[in-house]
This record gives sequence, structure tokens and C-alpha cells, in this order.
Amino acid sequence: MKKTIFLIISICVCSVVFAQTKSVAENLAQQQLDGYNKRDIGAFLLPYSDSIEVYQFANKLLYKGKTTMRKEYGGMFANTIDLHCTVTTRMVLGNTIIDEESVVYDKAKPPFKAIAIYVVEANKIAKVYFVM
Repeated sequence: MKKTIFLIISICVCSVVFAQTKSVAENLAQQQLDGYNKRDIGAFLLPYSDSIEVYQFANKLLYKGKTTMRKEYGGMFANTIDLHCTVTTRMVLGNTIIDEESVVYDKAKPPFKAIAIYVVEANKIAKVYFVM
């Protein structure tokens, strides 16, 4: 009886621990968000693949490569002191993260709403699709 109770308790504890563990994809999406909100270009780019592809949803390629991404975001990070993104909803399905975002560029203006879809391949964010 004691072994059965111990087994049931162990299964419950393991289920709770595993349910609370974030996936690699979700961790990468959160890492880039944290870097974005700190306006730290190095931390922001770290979760991305060197060959990152960024699209305007559904299939309009905006740019490709981490070097171009650095140029796109580096100036914005340096010049936009109010920059802050809040994820209002996050959905996780396997290697895909869908974030509904509220982005402040200027505290005197209303936030900008967007959806970002992150696709993770080989433990890096390989593609991003923006819906705006």
C-alpha cells in the first residue's frame, strides 16, 4: 500500500514539474523578448539563427540573415528609449510560438498591436512572421 501511495504521489509531482517546464521554442521566444525590452541587440539576436528569415505574413520576405536583422533593430534600440513590448497572449504548439503583442514606441502614443509567429529549427528561431 505504501509503495502504491508513493508511486501515485511521485507521478503527480512529476506531472506538475513537467507541465511547468517551458519548451525550447518558448524559452527562445522569451529570450529574444527580454533582449528586445532591454534594447540589448546582442541578447536579442542570440536566440536567432544566422540565416533568420523575417516575413510580413503570410509570405512576403522582408529580409534574411542576422547581419541584416542587427541593422534593422540596432538603430531602433539606440534611438527609441520608450521601446517596450508586452506579450498579451502566447500560444505554444511544438516548435511554433504565436505572440499577440502590444508595443510601445513612444509613451505619449497608444501602443502598436501586432502578432509575431516564431518558428524554431535546430534550437534557434529560424523564421518570424509578423501580422500587422
